Amino acid sequence: QVQLVESGGGLVQPGGSLRLSCAASGFTFSSSTMIWYRQTPGKEREWVATITRTGSTNYADSVKGRFTISRDNAKNTVYLQMNSLKPEDTAVYYCKNSVLNYWGQGTQVTVSS
Repeated sequence: QVQLVESGGGLVQPGGSLRLSCAASGFTFSSSTMIWYRQTPGKEREWVATITRTGSTNYADSVKGRFTISRDNAKNTVYLQMNSLKPEDTAVYYCKNSVLNYWGQGTQVTVSS
């Protein structure tokens, strides 16, 4: 059974940092491309970043230079390091396998003073 468990969200001031984690199980993590998305109420889910099985990464323009996606195949975990956070980064963040249509519960990130 595929499971994705996101964690690490919270309340942070503008300019602050957070590190999100996504623990995956139920599929071959090391062979999978993993993706972070985010969603705010009333809006479509937005792509944030992708990391391939070989470690290649891509980022949405809105987070490029501030966010870093990484993975630890030994722990079946994908991370999202978020620096220089802005109020517009406030959202629920989700991770996903690029192929399998399963979603976790997400983790709330709130950027506010």
